Amino acid sequence: QDQLVESGGGSVQAGGSLRLSCAASGYSYNNYYMGWFRQAPGKEREGVAAIYTGRVSTYYADSVKGRFTISQDNAKNTLYLQMNSLKPEDTAMYYCAAAPAWVVTSPLGASEYDYWGQGTQVTVSS
Repeated sequence: QDQLVESGGGSVQAGGSLRLSCAASGYSYNNYYMGWFRQAPGKEREGVAAIYTGRVSTYYADSVKGRFTISQDNAKNTLYLQMNSLKPEDTAMYYCAAAPAWVVTSPLGASEYDYWGQGTQVTVSS
C-alpha cells in the first residue's frame, strides 16, 4: 500500500529552524513530482516546494525562497524540507504529496497531486 508519512513538525520561535521528513513506502517514486504543501486555518492549501525526482529539479514558492530547501534521499525513499529563518506566517499543517511526472503541469499546484500524507503541524511563535 502506498503511504507517505510526515514527521519533524513542532513549535519553534521566529528565526528558528525545523526539518520535515516524509517517508515514502509502497513503491519507488522515481519519475515523480514530490512536494510539500501547507494549509493554515481558514486558508487554501498552498504549494511550498516541489522536486522532480527524475532530474532533481526543484521549485519553490516565492514566500519561502532562500529559506526552505527541499531534498530527497533515494536510498531511504525519504523527502525532506529544511526550513530556516522561520516566520510566524509559516505556521500551518504541512503535507507531503506525490504525483506521476506525466500528469503534473504545475509542480506547486496541490490539485495535481494524487498521494498525500496525514500532515505534520508547524507552529512558529513571534
